[in-house]
Amino acid sequence: MAKLYFNYSTMNAGKSTSLLQASYNYRERGMETYLLTANFDDRSGPGRIASRIGIDDGADTFGETSDLFSMIADRLNAGPVACVLVDEAQWMTDVQVWQLARAVDDLSVPVMCYGLRVDFQGKLFPGSATLLALADEMREIRTICHCGRKATMVVRLGADGKALREGPQIQVGGNDTYVSLCRRHWREQVGD
Repeated sequence: MAKLYFNYSTMNAGKSTSLLQASYNYRERGMETYLLTANFDDRSGPGRIASRIGIDDGADTFGETSDLFSMIADRLNAGPVACVLVDEAQWMTDVQVWQLARAVDDLSVPVMCYGLRVDFQGKLFPGSATLLALADEMREIRTICHCGRKATMVVRLGADGKALREGPQIQVGGNDTYVSLCRRHWREQVGD
């Protein structure tokens, strides 16, 4: 039975690595996967999902107005797909998450989403909020704070190296601007 999965974490926990490993495992067994990622995340080139450890793969891209149900249906019409894997799932709209749920229910294809749960201000991303509401199964990919506790939050650093409290929710970047922390150290960094 197909399900909608949400694999979430903070920055630098290995979400893209886990996605690429899952895709590899399917393909190693002769089953095709369909990879999707946000169209404005071109850090590794357009239509690429890449991990910090050096593995990558091509993917179709989605934007804010993309119809993910139609994209998946079109891909299924071209040939069988064992699983759809979505990177940067936090950047989907709530409508797009519902489209993925429809694909699971109506097209009987499993969909595994990977993304951040909260932004640097401690607020849910729209895609993540809807995935938390709709996912059949959720899994936290754990990473740790510098103190050794589980990291659940992320700070965005400014040019001065201090935690920012304001700014756009979406900023593509990584190791140089974000730090994953436990809630206590996140609160210290943002001055709460």
